[in-house]
Amino acid sequence: MTTAAAYALTTPDGRFEKTSIERRDLGPHDVLIDIKYAGICHSDIHTARNEWHRTRYPCVPGHEIAGIVAAVGSAVTKHRVGDRVGVGCMVDSCGKCASCLAGEEQYCTGGGTMTYNTGVTEEFQPGGTTYGGYSTQVVVTENFVLAIPEGIGLDVAAPLLCAGITLYSPLRHWNAGPGKQVAIIGMGGLGHVGVKIAAALGAEVTVLSQSLSKQEDGRRFGAQHYYATSDRQTFKDLRARFDLIVNTVSANLPIDDYMRLLNLDGTLVILGLPDKPLSVQPFTLANFRRSLAGSMIGGIAQTQEMLNFCAEHGIGADIEVISADGIDAAYERVLASDVRYRFVIDAATM
Repeated sequence: MTTAAAYALTTPDGRFEKTSIERRDLGPHDVLIDIKYAGICHSDIHTARNEWHRTRYPCVPGHEIAGIVAAVGSAVTKHRVGDRVGVGCMVDSCGKCASCLAGEEQYCTGGGTMTYNTGVTEEFQPGGTTYGGYSTQVVVTENFVLAIPEGIGLDVAAPLLCAGITLYSPLRHWNAGPGKQVAIIGMGGLGHVGVKIAAALGAEVTVLSQSLSKQEDGRRFGAQHYYATSDRQTFKDLRARFDLIVNTVSANLPIDDYMRLLNLDGTLVILGLPDKPLSVQPFTLANFRRSLAGSMIGGIAQTQEMLNFCAEHGIGADIEVISADGIDAAYERVLASDVRYRFVIDAATM
């Protein structure tokens, strides 16, 4: 087994502490990665603080991982020592169910394995729980390791392994592109990447944000329009405007108001997960044949497609790099919306 330095939380209200964790020995199809950067996702905070009521402690979060291949198993064919690689939200799936066979491993019905906080066998991960990217090394089955193209830095690529694919997948699925009116609700860690990708796909992009404080950034990222949702006139001016609306925030929004902004056959896709049920009037759905949908991350093949697309179009997350001893402070700043737009941990500081 390999011993790696890591930062872990042992209680919901505790602080991150430096520790050591064990990674499994390389199997024939395994890849050992020296982690260089790990992004901080809001779901890390939800999990670390047990807000979803299923956290296993000690908890080592992190599913936005970028690094360099340090070693490969005897049967590995997809990656070589020295390759630039990434790992996202999943590190394994059953490989047999209909979702997996369709390349949609994120919807695995046979028991997908998330990058951290998933119960597994001791053989898969010593300790019986997966540990994430807030560490110096990780061992991952080769089929769940992504190639990071040379056209993008490892630091700005790390958040793409979650934020990037979380936006790319619905934008592609609902055919964002030339001639389409696309709105992004929220311009935080998820939303700012969504603006960049939607614009690169050729859509006409509008940002719907609580205020106009990030309007200059939004236009720099590719948005043609920017509206404050705190102004009720916005919902009148934009009635029946959009083909696709992607909601990236977890706040309890008046979804029915946003649904009315959809045009004929328009779809509103939920990415952020609020803590209360959504409320939509049946007439709002029936009128204009509107749809309300949800989406998670993408499958492995689509995640690779996303990385290639981002490298080709010069898209990376806007980041602030921090040292590992600043994770707790970064969490507080995320909750206060005090980051533009994603924190990334420099694993060398572990």
